[in-house]
Amino acid sequence: MKSGWIGVELDATLARYEDWSDPDHLGEPVAPMVERVRSWFRRGIEVRIFTARACRASAEDIARIEDWAEERIGHRLRVTCSKDYGMIQFWDDRAVSVAPNDGLPRLPEFI
Repeated sequence: MKSGWIGVELDATLARYEDWSDPDHLGEPVAPMVERVRSWFRRGIEVRIFTARACRASAEDIARIEDWAEERIGHRLRVTCSKDYGMIQFWDDRAVSVAPNDGLPRLPEFI
């Protein structure tokens, strides 16, 4: 197992998202993704919420997302909009996995 963290997109991946309404609205949890995050925690893998909402968020906005995660997942997840060298995987409704150094799409290796 690689050490590092897994990023999970908030809107439309971890929380239901139909259409933008306002920055305070957080959708209901997406059950299969919530269970996947819980299984990673059971295995000792760090998970972070990776969302564009964090780019201009206040401390109060970040706390609202952390509260949402704690209430619905059972863990207070770190919220970020930045990748670093520790990210080992990213789960998102828009991402396409690309094979390293060749630019071709590939199927991801799931943890």
